[in-house]
Amino acid sequence: MDPLFNTSAVPNWTASPNDTDNDKEYGNQFVQPVWRIVLWAIAYSCIVIVSTVGNVTVIWIIMAHKRMRTVTNYFLLNLAFAEASMSTFNTVINFVYAVHNEWYFGLVYCRFQNFFPIAAVFASIYSMSAIALDRYMAIIHPLQQRMSSTETKVVVAVIWALALLLAFPQYYYSNTEKIGGRILCYIDWPEYKVCNVEKMYQVSVAILLYFLPLLVMGCAYLVVGLTLWASEIPGDSSDRYREQLIAKRKVVKMMIVVVCTFAVCWLPYHTYFLLNQFFPDMSQKPFMQQFYLAIMWLAMSSTMYNPIIYCCLNDRFRAGFKQAFHCCPCVPEGSYEGLELKSTRYLQTQTSVYKTSRMETTISTVVHAGDDADPTKIKNKGRLGPGGAVVSARPHGSSLDLTSNGSSSQSVSKTVSETSSFYSSYNTQE
Repeated sequence: MDPLFNTSAVPNWTASPNDTDNDKEYGNQFVQPVWRIVLWAIAYSCIVIVSTVGNVTVIWIIMAHKRMRTVTNYFLLNLAFAEASMSTFNTVINFVYAVHNEWYFGLVYCRFQNFFPIAAVFASIYSMSAIALDRYMAIIHPLQQRMSSTETKVVVAVIWALALLLAFPQYYYSNTEKIGGRILCYIDWPEYKVCNVEKMYQVSVAILLYFLPLLVMGCAYLVVGLTLWASEIPGDSSDRYREQLIAKRKVVKMMIVVVCTFAVCWLPYHTYFLLNQFFPDMSQKPFMQQFYLAIMWLAMSSTMYNPIIYCCLNDRFRAGFKQAFHCCPCVPEGSYEGLELKSTRYLQTQTSVYKTSRMETTISTVVHAGDDADPTKIKNKGRLGPGGAVVSARPHGSSLDLTSNGSSSQSVSKTVSETSSFYSSYNTQE
């Protein structure tokens, strides 16, 4: 059964209620030999296993490690959830219905089967679109404030609300009916003389789920790619600048591969259903069953490629996959620090931040104590040095010496500034 569109668009083995006489006369003309069903079952089982395991692992990597919870990764989390759900709840049912040409799962699941895949695909493609726009803002307009964690979650909630709204008509008009000894799950679209509701809906869904988001992502990544790759890294640039630029290139490259994979997998599927709206006779050919199973497999397989892409093109996700599957003998042992983003440079920077923070706290405490202290108490607690200056009797007098040295104070300020800059840019790389 078609997970996105009206089942009347599926080749003739899922007849509409008006085909009762033909169904009785010819029966199920699309019965396949057992060996072919077995091969298709293996192919579809691979999608379910790889997609479910891979996307669940991606969800664990992001949720279980605090430093992986960046803006980009929140959208990847939403993408992984949508793909894992669709492969788990819809792929097998689609295959069973397409092969046996009979609906075994009742009216409730018929409505869910027609409803949820549209919502899941909408959430997937618009999560990728949000990542593209976020990358565009971070690279083309780096001085503008990026989305916070709360704002990212609000965007994800809005995406799902729009997805459910778009999919609702297929839920509302879904129905089951027994025809010629077989139960069919189909969408009973209303008929109006003014317009063809089904055709308008299918074209709108194809534009919103495929062509429009791909156009937006294509434009965004084109501008970002020209910005990142148009010029070479200057020879006298700092190591930090080189690391930031290389990291940004890697993230953008990974997302471009994800988008291109999605576009290739879903292009035959959307093309077939758009053509079927204008040339309905094309679905009546006997070979269309095999063609439909092939393009449906390709479309559903898009749910299993993304975890593989993350593992191959992102060091942190690769470390997470190694950690998740470290019990497998074929998986080499990886560095868990890579997943936690604790590189040598990161640890050095964190140490510098900690030391500087402690020094500033000590300085602030001593200076405020000196400003607020009563002069008589200073006389009692200190002693007069050369020239009548009051010298503190506290054992940690070196803290005051640091503030009296202009170069030392400037050095501390510079260290804090550089550290904050690096830490901020480091967190925006994802």
